[in-house]
Amino acid sequence: MRDKDHARIPIGRDLGLLSLVVIGIGTSGPVIALSSMPIIALIFWRNLGGFLLVAPWADWKQLFGKPNMWRSVLIASAAGLALALHFFGFFLAMRLTSVATGTALAALQPIFAAFFVRILGGRITRRVWIGMIVAFVGVLVITGVDFQISKVAFIGDLVAIGCAALAAIYTIIGSRVRETMSTATYTSIVYLTCVIFSISISVIAGGQLWGFPKVEWLYLIALIIGAQIMGHTILNFTLKSVSPVIASTVVFFEVPVSALLAFWWIGQLPPLGTIPGLLLILLGCAIFSIRQNEKK
Repeated sequence: MRDKDHARIPIGRDLGLLSLVVIGIGTSGPVIALSSMPIIALIFWRNLGGFLLVAPWADWKQLFGKPNMWRSVLIASAAGLALALHFFGFFLAMRLTSVATGTALAALQPIFAAFFVRILGGRITRRVWIGMIVAFVGVLVITGVDFQISKVAFIGDLVAIGCAALAAIYTIIGSRVRETMSTATYTSIVYLTCVIFSISISVIAGGQLWGFPKVEWLYLIALIIGAQIMGHTILNFTLKSVSPVIASTVVFFEVPVSALLAFWWIGQLPPLGTIPGLLLILLGCAIFSIRQNEKK
């Protein structure tokens, strides 16, 4: 964690891959808002689909052929648990608050990532902290407005903030284990952990996992292709060479993508009073990113 340059903008292939991540993850919020499938069922099928697509490329011999790989497996499983909890929070937020607002608050992931990296000994520059403060003011504006308009939306805001912290934990853990494990192997373990988590919750709570209308399965396929494969899987691939702080920053750019798609697909706009807060979060991102360019 100390050796990586947490202020270096990715170039070449990594930049192109992260652009695909933005588009893929950007489709997530609107698709979830469109779907009426239970949250646990969405998490289960989304990750099962991702696992089945990635598992054939995993180097399973690596797990059993090298000594002490059990430790890496445990770390990858911990990342998977963090991701499963993040999914639960994000999916719930999309049902409680607007897509644009929930996505913007979930995009605070790099703020948490930078904070966690600092705790772990990484160096975070002064301007990054300024960007974080600006974004935090945006959070206060959004949650303040939603609290006055709707208590349900306010709860959705808090859930979205929590899932941002979980996403940062997932990314940082992934950055560590990706140094010794291939993308397909790591991603397979992560997705399988999410599958086990979701089916366990479903069994305990008696949730429904099948018997949904055809359109719900179409939404699920879109979620797997967009958010799961283009989003999380490609993001995991970049973690071997890109700092978790920088990798987390791409979610900022998810905000306008999700907002535009939410307006296009479901005609949804965020409450007018939250727009200044959304802009402050994006401004915080800009300040964060400018520092990366200067440092390069």
